[in-house]
Amino acid sequence: MAVLFKCSPFYLLLIVCVVLCLVKNCRCKYEPTWESIDSRPLPGWYDQVKFGIFIHWGVFSVPSFGSEWFWWYWQKQKLKPYVDFMENNYPPGFKYENFAQDFTAEFFNAKQWAEILSASGAKYVVLTTKHHEGFTLWGSKYSWNWNAVDLGPKRDLVAELGDAIRNQTDLRFGLYHSLFEWFNPLFLEDAANDFRTNKFPTTKSLPELYEIVNKYHPEVLWSDGDGDAPDTYWNSTGFLAWLYNESPVRETVVTNDRWGYGSICKHGGYYTCTDRFNPGHLLNHKWENCMTIDQKSWGYRRDAVLSDYLTIEQLVKTLVETVSCGGNLLMNIGPTHDGRIAPIFEERLRQMGLWLKVNGEGIYDTTSWRAQNDSVTSGVWYMSKPEEQAVYAFFLNWPISEKLVLSEPFATEGKTVVKMLGYSEAVKWLPLEKKGMTVMLPQLSYSQMPCQWGWALKLTTVR
Repeated sequence: MAVLFKCSPFYLLLIVCVVLCLVKNCRCKYEPTWESIDSRPLPGWYDQVKFGIFIHWGVFSVPSFGSEWFWWYWQKQKLKPYVDFMENNYPPGFKYENFAQDFTAEFFNAKQWAEILSASGAKYVVLTTKHHEGFTLWGSKYSWNWNAVDLGPKRDLVAELGDAIRNQTDLRFGLYHSLFEWFNPLFLEDAANDFRTNKFPTTKSLPELYEIVNKYHPEVLWSDGDGDAPDTYWNSTGFLAWLYNESPVRETVVTNDRWGYGSICKHGGYYTCTDRFNPGHLLNHKWENCMTIDQKSWGYRRDAVLSDYLTIEQLVKTLVETVSCGGNLLMNIGPTHDGRIAPIFEERLRQMGLWLKVNGEGIYDTTSWRAQNDSVTSGVWYMSKPEEQAVYAFFLNWPISEKLVLSEPFATEGKTVVKMLGYSEAVKWLPLEKKGMTVMLPQLSYSQMPCQWGWALKLTTVR
């Protein structure tokens, strides 16, 4: 055999090629344990994109009053505003299930939605396929007569939006799914048994998860609603092992941390920790700030007033803070029961897109810098692109003096260059004594401003 290899380099080359091929095509086998599941690297695309749109849409969009938790607050907690709303507007005996027939989506145009979502500058979208009410936006065979194909619009809303997103935008398509359902008899039975039985996850929740992954190939799987049941009840690690090993999206899918009581901010893919999580400092794990434009609800509300909606200045501030501290921003809108993105939401989305057209260079594909915010000047946040030797300083307030003090960068005269994104000329600066710099902002009229609501300086060759 030794003589054969010595005399036949072809065979040696063939063996090397076979081994390399096997290594290249080998996939890690993840076991159904948190230690193994948590060892999976997060697909790189997620950290690069920084900004996504969340969509909460369902039967709760019909009453569109108070909150997407309308059913729970009315029927379970019997909160007075919800009880009074029903007594004043609906006949006695009206049930929540009756709202489904009015979830009509007659104005839903998936192509129009895709255009609006793309115009926001977001790079991924997450649609609620099923909230805690249990109504599915696709014709699930595990949700008979309580889905959008059998009732209401009688359309597969998930498929329509997914097709439009993939056919006409570069956004990645993600799906939200609630593990539990407030009033499902099987879940209530399991809960009464202290989750020693598992009828609900084995016959309802888990089959739905396999169904949406195999049917719609989501690149984000956003789990929620554990119902105070542990991950062992939901068989979360078993499902995630399949998702990472065998599913059609095993190479690109990202998941969050809401896979059972006690798993949040501890296990899974990226961390969400709490709704509207914005720690203001670096974490040692990738995280996401999921938040709402309407500060009081994730679903559409007819009773909302203008002051309930975050301004574009507040949204830009949230985006900059989040990205500077290593997070992604998932910004939520709530469409109407008839399928419209209300003008207030559309305006905010398009405003974000206009701002990102100018400043996206300092948001997308960036990493956190050694300092997240400036220690002297408030409202200044930093990002970096080490491969370009660039640091981006975002400032949210234009100083009256037109002089901006940046205390963190170490700059070098003759080497460091300062530019403002959206402005073609170099910007002058002066060094401070030990470190830092004073940037002499250009004198611009309102119409000459490259953008509104926040600006970014690109600092090249600083440390």
